[in-house]
Amino acid sequence: MPDPMNPADLWPVPPGSAPHGAEPQRWVWAAMEPPERRIRMRELGAWVDWLRTTFELHNTITHCWYRHSAVVEHLTALYTGWIRTYAAEQEPGRELAEADWINTLHAFTPRLQLAACATGTHQEPPMKVPPPARSAEDFDLYLALSEATTAPPAHPAAAELHRRATERNAPL
Repeated sequence: MPDPMNPADLWPVPPGSAPHGAEPQRWVWAAMEPPERRIRMRELGAWVDWLRTTFELHNTITHCWYRHSAVVEHLTALYTGWIRTYAAEQEPGRELAEADWINTLHAFTPRLQLAACATGTHQEPPMKVPPPARSAEDFDLYLALSEATTAPPAHPAAAELHRRATERNAPL
């Protein structure tokens, strides 16, 4: 029986995944095999249900969140951060890790809102605008010729650092 006081016990361990206490792995959806992707999506879904209830985000995170790749990525980052914060060993210097995670959640909240789907009816994301013809060539030309990518390195504070060093070595 899972211990409700231990966040690591709140979620089932998917078959083939690391046991509790093992180093949490990074989640890269496109790099996962389809069966693992489905398992991980169910795991994320269970956590999102918990998140919506616990933090009263039911009006913020729509029921179709999983159909929006940007929201999935944000929720994935929040989930993996939550696991590292609440289920992993506490790292030195991270005494406020839980508060930091909650602050991150609040910072992410605007990114989780989908106004088009707020009524409960899913709306497909807007169609992607195809790039104009020759955009790849224009980008390559910019990289080859732009001062932003071809200028020699120069730190913006170099002159100030040089001035301070000169002042310290100047006779009184």
